[in-house]
Amino acid sequence: MLSYVYESGFAMVAFYTAINALIMLILALLVTRARVKNQVEIGDGGKPEMTGPLRAHANNTEYVPTALLLMWALLPIGGSVWMVHGIGLPLTIGRLLHGFGLSRGIGTSSPRFLGVMLTWIAYIVGIVSLLWLVFFPQAAAS
Repeated sequence: MLSYVYESGFAMVAFYTAINALIMLILALLVTRARVKNQVEIGDGGKPEMTGPLRAHANNTEYVPTALLLMWALLPIGGSVWMVHGIGLPLTIGRLLHGFGLSRGIGTSSPRFLGVMLTWIAYIVGIVSLLWLVFFPQAAAS
């Protein structure tokens, strides 16, 4: 059973999808907690302490769906489980770091910077992998 999970690209994409959905839920809960604490129902209510949690959740919402689509698009055209990990691992670690860094405040931080870099690496790996498989389909067969 476990060998199937680690060898199956679809199972690994499902794994990364679930973990990133969990990250999204946690970030949404942090927004809700900040809203209750600051008595803000819509937007940031003009309160600077709302900006970090709101942007952490929004930024995650902006990046994660496209990265997951990159992973899902790989498999039907011959992408390997290693390509999936090449996107999923930096994406997931990057989103954790970025969310942690930004939810603590809106200033610059090492976790936030590293999180962005890892997210961009995930995008680059996904884009290059997809284009490679589209233009060189024989590479998937070997």
